Amino acid sequence: MSDKIWLSSPHMGGRELTYIHEAFDANWVAPLGPNVNGFEEDLKNFLNSDVQVAALSAGTAALHLALIECEVGYGDEVICQTMTFSASANPIAYQGATPIFVDSEKDTWNMCPIALKEAIVDRIAKGKKPKVIIVVHLYGMPAKMDEILAVAQEFDIPIIEDAAEALGSKYKGKACGTFGKFGVLSFNGNKIITTSGGGALVCHSKEDKDKAVFLSTQARDDAPHYQHSHIGYNYRMSNICAGIGRGQMEVLAARVEARRAMTSFYVDLFSKYNGVKVFVAPSIDFYSNHWLAAITIEPVEAGITREELRLALLDVNIESRPLWKPMHLQPVFEGTPYYGTTVAEDLFDRGLCLPSGSNLTDEERDRIKIAIDQVFYK
Repeated sequence: MSDKIWLSSPHMGGRELTYIHEAFDANWVAPLGPNVNGFEEDLKNFLNSDVQVAALSAGTAALHLALIECEVGYGDEVICQTMTFSASANPIAYQGATPIFVDSEKDTWNMCPIALKEAIVDRIAKGKKPKVIIVVHLYGMPAKMDEILAVAQEFDIPIIEDAAEALGSKYKGKACGTFGKFGVLSFNGNKIITTSGGGALVCHSKEDKDKAVFLSTQARDDAPHYQHSHIGYNYRMSNICAGIGRGQMEVLAARVEARRAMTSFYVDLFSKYNGVKVFVAPSIDFYSNHWLAAITIEPVEAGITREELRLALLDVNIESRPLWKPMHLQPVFEGTPYYGTTVAEDLFDRGLCLPSGSNLTDEERDRIKIAIDQVFYK
């Protein structure tokens, strides 16, 4: 059996070890230090916007702190895109709030502005105005931010951008993660760059960043002894992980180009087959990092289902994965309100993510091509 081809594996190769060794030499093995400060500055410069960045232990931690800063609490309602990973919705439950799930639109697979407005109007009519809107840039594809921001502004509801999959993506030239009141980034092991684990909160004021740092370091008051007037969390990124991040930032632009090249590879590969569509940007307004390349399959036209292709790839040790199962279909959120039609459900039924790593070799791409061709030529 050949070595496994992963969906999205970590890709080292910058100067990660240099920054880690510097941290060890200086004995900065703690949840603060020069690498943390430097990584935050690197991210701020990359986003090319007037923002502040707090480096944290996970993207989920960043989203949780964003909800806290938006004063989401018990009994509140938070609108969330249904087609996403569970980490986009779980922090809502942490706060004792209720998620209100909204369908996707077909162009970007992200939150549908029409369903969003429908949800807000109906929740207000039921006596509960949503506290926050969480919009996700799915697989690195920017959402329709102009339309979504217009709805949010109409009803005066803040937006949190879950840009965990979208570092390096842009909407109309502006970096994803910088549109909302807060933005969330992730550096999990499968992301476009990684710190082994980790995330960041993107803020628009030093006050918001300082509050996030305060809460993420156990909310210790300014006193010579340990005194706490607020509930805090152990969410700060370590100086070692931040060192990995600093090395990864030096190669981020190249990683984005490599991921985009993988989507182009699949566009060419599937061009000769009926019933298969590769997930690409609907216009030049949407610049995706293509963190994960994805396709949808129409079984009647293609003569094969998404699941048949997945299992065929698995047989030759190539990882692929169905699209995110919508949150309103998840057992843990059974019975929560949902607004929209069946776009997200249909995408889940027909969609498949394919190997997209920036470290895939020509030999591995040949293996993928041969495996897919064999399935469709049968």
